[in-house]
Amino acid sequence: KTHWLMKRKINCETARNFSVEKALEKLGHFPQKTSEKEAWFLSPFRSETQASFKVSKTKNRWYDHGEGIGGNVIDLVSMVLKCTISETLEFINGDVSYFPFQQPQIFCSTETEINISKVQNITHPALIQYLSARGITISVANSYCKEVWYTNKYSQYFAIGLQNEKSGWEFRNKIFKNSSSPKSFTYIHNHNKQLIILEGLFDLLSLATLKPRELKVSDIIVLNSIAFIKDVEIHFAKYECIHLYLDNDLAGQKATLYLKKNHKHIIDRSDTYKYHEDLNDFLCYEKRKEI
Repeated sequence: KTHWLMKRKINCETARNFSVEKALEKLGHFPQKTSEKEAWFLSPFRSETQASFKVSKTKNRWYDHGEGIGGNVIDLVSMVLKCTISETLEFINGDVSYFPFQQPQIFCSTETEINISKVQNITHPALIQYLSARGITISVANSYCKEVWYTNKYSQYFAIGLQNEKSGWEFRNKIFKNSSSPKSFTYIHNHNKQLIILEGLFDLLSLATLKPRELKVSDIIVLNSIAFIKDVEIHFAKYECIHLYLDNDLAGQKATLYLKKNHKHIIDRSDTYKYHEDLNDFLCYEKRKEI
């Protein structure tokens, strides 16, 4: 046991010296701008349009200004991949066989980098397993999303996809969260007088699981990024009532306050999951109670 702990300590110390920039590249993230001492990336933890994730080349540390968190390369990999320290060390050392998708996280900075090769109903066992782990049935997922296969730099990937207004895609699977260009919000028109606004793909699928009738009598906007809040406001006038289901984080709360201040017919529904990060976190909590 002492030998194992010593070996792990040496592995951790060696891994900490691994370049944060190289780790991000391995995860499929590339800098938006770079200088001699630092590089700026789009955050690997959420969708955004302006780079707020800084990497110090001199200190080999990272800091996410949007989340207010930072750390070393081990912290970064374990948070992005949601894996153990042992698995993080394996990833840094080059062994990623323990991941069911066997593919890196990809960020595509130009729309020419992604080529969609196939769009179909969700059937891949790995995607179905991932949906199940997040409390979503395959029938609910197929009502709004697709299984999308695409190539990037001669490699093939697959993910759950939600198409946006400009025919770009939001991609999710167990390993990555990203999107293809052009980035935009998703607008589902059902010709109703009520509008529901959600933050992301899994918020949509979670609400469809929790309150399917409410979605059937509503039009739906999935922002895909808080940055599109002002872009969707032009659609508000046609609705009698707007229900907000944004995340219970600082960005979500700020957006909710902004919209309620500027539009009198908006109702904040985040109180229904007030002790949880978002709708999916609440859904998973409810599912665990059923076991």
